Amino acid sequence: MRNISVGRRERILNTSGFHIAVVGATGAVGQQMLNTLEKRDFPIKQLTLLSSARSAGSTVTFKGKEWTVEEAKPESFEGVDIALFSAGGSVSKLLAPEAVKRGAIVVDNTSAFRMDPDVPLVVPEVNEEDIKLHNGIIANPNCSTIQMVATLEPIRKEYGLSKVIVSTYQAVSGAGAAAIDELHEQSQAILNGESFSPAVLPVKSDEKHYQIAFNAIPQIDKFEENGFTFEEMKMINETKKIMHMPTLKVSATCVRLPVVTGHSESVYIEIDNEDVTVKDLHRLLIDAPGVTLEDVPGEQVYPMPAYAVGKPDVFVGRVRKDLDEDKGFHMWIVSDNLLKGAAWNSVQIAESLVKLGLVK
Repeated sequence: MRNISVGRRERILNTSGFHIAVVGATGAVGQQMLNTLEKRDFPIKQLTLLSSARSAGSTVTFKGKEWTVEEAKPESFEGVDIALFSAGGSVSKLLAPEAVKRGAIVVDNTSAFRMDPDVPLVVPEVNEEDIKLHNGIIANPNCSTIQMVATLEPIRKEYGLSKVIVSTYQAVSGAGAAAIDELHEQSQAILNGESFSPAVLPVKSDEKHYQIAFNAIPQIDKFEENGFTFEEMKMINETKKIMHMPTLKVSATCVRLPVVTGHSESVYIEIDNEDVTVKDLHRLLIDAPGVTLEDVPGEQVYPMPAYAVGKPDVFVGRVRKDLDEDKGFHMWIVSDNLLKGAAWNSVQIAESLVKLGLVK
């Protein structure tokens, strides 16, 4: 998809539709955003692709044409209707307000604005109506949070929800291209009996780095003073905000696995109602928007990340009742972290803006 040579500058697509900007267009999520916009045939009149100065001048392919990527600057957003951001929190903090000043609605895929009380944090299957409260910026939640709340919302609506305990098993693509490269290089080195020096995971800016190939690292992002990592606290706080349940009991443990794409989660919940069965939850999950139930244990049918790649849905299986707590249930949740966890959810928000008449 990416070509370092400069291609012809194409900006106008149709006479009707919206002016869309993608910030971080050369990155993994930016590329998925473009793929998703194309597959969804989103009504685009004009397209502006933006990146850092380092990547400016490269080209990407969209609808069979090469598009030149420009350096993201405040003036880049003149006339833009919707700007999809996925270029890092510092870029969003700097340029998202500038885009809003120029009339754009920003859908931000970083953690920069997620916990801002004036910024809605949205998973359309869960809290689409919150989009109406935006003041120019709408935040896309953490990838692991998205797949979990999309699954839990129909259960919460029907039976209530009092506790969530989640352990995640997250793909290296969530840490960027350098982490993917490191996984590949370490795996090859181990198979060849060669030495290597980890330099990226668990956190590139930390002092210590550990092997990810054939390993599991129980740290994603930096540790907070309470012993939880920033990733774990994101899941905890975002879940409460999205579901409008500030007193919900939520705890998380986030682990990085040597999987390229696709996050998995083991989730334990406690609901408010007694005498609810697995079949009751199956009935809700079968009808839940954006959720696919894969749960036939006798036939070894359950979700796995390798089979979720490239698919927009959240996949749920291994639903079972706790052996000691009548209100407790366990489940296994899997999703493509670059799609539903990032690009697809962002495009869904853009589609919701159009559907709700919030963008002209």
